[in-house]
Formats: sequence, C-alpha cells, structure tokens
Amino acid sequence: MTKQNFSNPHNIDASSLMSDMGLDEKEIQHRKEWLQLDSSDEARLAELNKMAQGYADEVIEDLYKHFLKFEETQKFFEDPAVLKRVKNLQKQYFLRLTQGNYDSQYIEERLKIGAVHASIGLDVKWYLGAYNFYQRAVAKRLFKAFKNDPEKALSALFSLTKLIYMDIGLAIDTYIYQRELTIRQQQEAIRELSTPVLQLREELLILPIIGAIDAQRARQLTEQLLLAIRDKRAKVVVVDITGVPTVDSRVANHLVQTVDAARLMGATLIITGLSAEVAQILVTIGVDLSKITTVGDLQGGIEEADRIIEHYKIKPQKNNLQATTE
Repeated sequence: MTKQNFSNPHNIDASSLMSDMGLDEKEIQHRKEWLQLDSSDEARLAELNKMAQGYADEVIEDLYKHFLKFEETQKFFEDPAVLKRVKNLQKQYFLRLTQGNYDSQYIEERLKIGAVHASIGLDVKWYLGAYNFYQRAVAKRLFKAFKNDPEKALSALFSLTKLIYMDIGLAIDTYIYQRELTIRQQQEAIRELSTPVLQLREELLILPIIGAIDAQRARQLTEQLLLAIRDKRAKVVVVDITGVPTVDSRVANHLVQTVDAARLMGATLIITGLSAEVAQILVTIGVDLSKITTVGDLQGGIEEADRIIEHYKIKPQKNNLQATTE
C-alpha cells in the first residue's frame, strides 16, 4: 500500500490511490452495472456537452453565491484569487460529466478531487450539497431545453443522476479511506510512544510496556526491540510489564518467541513486574516458562541485568587466562 500524503494535495498519487482502494477495471465495471450506467447513458451525456458549455458559468456563479452565504463554506474562499481559481476548477469538474468515456482515468481524476476535498477539511455534507445544487440547476435547464420532449429531458437527467451517484460513491470512499489512513497513522504513533525502548546504560536496554497488548502491538514491540538490540549492541534487555493488566495465549507465546529472537541476536531478556493475575494466566494456558528469566520488580531486573553484563565482561578474561595456562 502506498503511503499517501493527504496533508499536501499536490503529493497525492491518484493511480496509487486507486490501486490502494481496490478500484481496478473489474470493480469500476461492477459499479457501473450496479448503477445501470451503460454506453447509451454515456452517449446521451456526451450529447449534452455543448449545452453544458452554455450553462456552466451561470450554474457555477449561482453555486458559489450559495457557498458564500454559509460561514462554514465561506471561509474556504476568502481570498479572491483562490475563489477565481476554484470556480474555474469546479467548472471543468462539472463539464467532465458530459464528455463521455468514464474510464479508469476518469476515476483517478475523481478520486484525486475527493482526496483534495478531504485534505482541506471540506466536510462531505458540503460536497453532497454542491452536487444537489448542481443537479437541480441542470434539471431545470434540461426541461427548458427539451420542453417539447419531456421524455428526452427525463432520460438525460436519469443518465446524469447515475453518473453523479458514481462520483458521490467515489468521493465518499476517498473520505473514508483518508480517515482510516489517518486513524492507522495515529495508532502507529501512539503504539510507538507507548512502547519506547530506552537505553539505560551501555549494553542495557529497558522496555516498559503499559496497557493492553494485542497481537499487532506484540509484533510491533518485538520489531522495535530487535532493531534496538542491533543498533545499540545490547547484551541485556529488561522488559517491564507492571502496567500490563492481562495477556492471552497468543501474546504470551509471542513473548516467548521474542525471548528466543533476542537470544539469537546475542541478548538476554529479563521480564519484570509480572503480576499474580498474569502469572496465573501463563501457567493456566501452558506457556513454556523455562525460557523466560523473570524478576519481581524493575529494580531487581536492572540489578540482575548488571550481573549478566559483568559476567559477559569477566568470562572472556577467564578464557584468555585458561588459554595462557594451557
């Protein structure tokens, strides 16, 4: 999945956004079929383009007069230069509805516009309101233009309505995608803040864990921990779980795997702050505790870590002495 930057509309990659949202050719065709938007509708809309060119400026002017009546939407257009530019973009946006060929490129264009609206904080209700205004304005002009053939006017309006609903669906999907992306990014940031790997001194790391641990968070803290072991060249890590209320079997087994992974990287893990409740759960679910070194509290864990580090320092000296004697 591409990491989209919704904070800067110019950096939004529409083709990647389309892929991330699962909008391939099959999905596009499926949406058209659901809306009963077919080639006859496309041809009917393309026939309206010349008429649309004639009423576009008038409709846009009326639309923005409506926007400027409301404080919530007025704030987006306080700069006259911005208002002029947006009016022109909106005109091109609406004219595209009557140009036919609603292919993947059309979908990309619509997604990017939806993403831009989301990025500037234009609530979806204003987007829907603008489409409602446009549809009513065009309907009046269609029935006026085809006053002698109301059936033709109605058919044209139905075709336009189908396409408008496809546009609205794409815009809402983009808003939802953007918000879900923001939530995921915030959750990642919170997890990183809630599982900091701290270097207490040379070769010694501390990982205090606070709050519930689910499978995703367990994987993340393992990744952070192993990277820290490598980068800091740690020999011992004290993992303090005083603030962890409970664990399930999956998380417990993941903890054992983390101990094994750290050992493979040359580090020893010490678990501290094991509550009576968590200890009973680990025993009940049958977790292999033989691989885990546990100490009652954080201070005791640090003292044990210091002994292990000192052992690492003394051990090579004994080996060298033995080698000299031999």
